Amino acid sequence: MIILGIDPGTATTGFGLIESSPEIKYLDHGCIKTSSKLPAEQRLKEIHQKLSKIIGQYQPDALAVETLYFFKNLKTAMPVSQARGVILLAAAQKKIPIYEFTPLQAKMAVVGYGRAEKKQVQEMVKLLLNLEEIPKPDDSADALAIAICYSRTL
Repeated sequence: MIILGIDPGTATTGFGLIESSPEIKYLDHGCIKTSSKLPAEQRLKEIHQKLSKIIGQYQPDALAVETLYFFKNLKTAMPVSQARGVILLAAAQKKIPIYEFTPLQAKMAVVGYGRAEKKQVQEMVKLLLNLEEIPKPDDSADALAIAICYSRTL
């Protein structure tokens, strides 16, 4: 089973791909970045197009996405929610089942402690996927953690 993990954002959407059969195996990771100079609708279109291309390339069996459960600033929550919308649309268009997880759930699945620090999660992602170094940027490491979280529910 190929799992696509997503850490949604308007400026940066992290993605991570793993295979779960039954051990987890790293496939790919990266970020979809959009320019702040573009209008919101163009940024969302770009996220949708690039994510659709990734979906077409890897043909994932499931999409695991981080939920927006807490926000400090409504100004950032709205664009992230919009990005989540186009992410969910891209998966729905390809009939890919969608699973949502909170950061707390991802930390529990990867580290075993829901209040783990970001660095701890990154180190465990590196260890669990047998990588030589921590995946960069942080958004892609978070996306891999979300994918691992889903794989542990199978």
